[in-house]
Amino acid sequence: MTKSDKSKHNICIASIKRSTMKPYDFKWTKFYESNSDFQDSYSGLQLSLTEDELVICSTVIDYDNYSIVTTQRLITKEKGIENSGDLDRATDKLYGDFKGHKGDTFTFGLVQMDDGGDLKYFIETGKASMIMIHGVRTLIKSQQMTNTQADNVTRIWNRKSES
Repeated sequence: MTKSDKSKHNICIASIKRSTMKPYDFKWTKFYESNSDFQDSYSGLQLSLTEDELVICSTVIDYDNYSIVTTQRLITKEKGIENSGDLDRATDKLYGDFKGHKGDTFTFGLVQMDDGGDLKYFIETGKASMIMIHGVRTLIKSQQMTNTQADNVTRIWNRKSES
């Protein structure tokens, strides 16, 4: 089912808010209600977005090490080398290695792309981890939902988050 970028954005933000403990003031990880929120936070980071593409969430350690989830792709720059991929028909492979890494401030998640290749992404450890995990997971799962299902789930999750 093809969904609009706005629909994908809405369901991902609702999922993130539902699963992430407040306050949302994490060191490196944020989610965005609008693209201008992202631009305001990282004016030095230039993203080339398509007309309807919306930024969902990111973990930005510095300008050479970051991951950004948009409604159309996952972008990771590690040690200055950027990789990106379309999340249509991608599958979750790993949500990071949190066992025995208490002192680590980040780990990596892994997505298997449609072409069989893997794309990793930064996950800030601790409570912040829910933002990237649920951003990626929900975006991938939403590909299988109808527009009506996505709208209904978003509405329910938003209601529960507000109560």
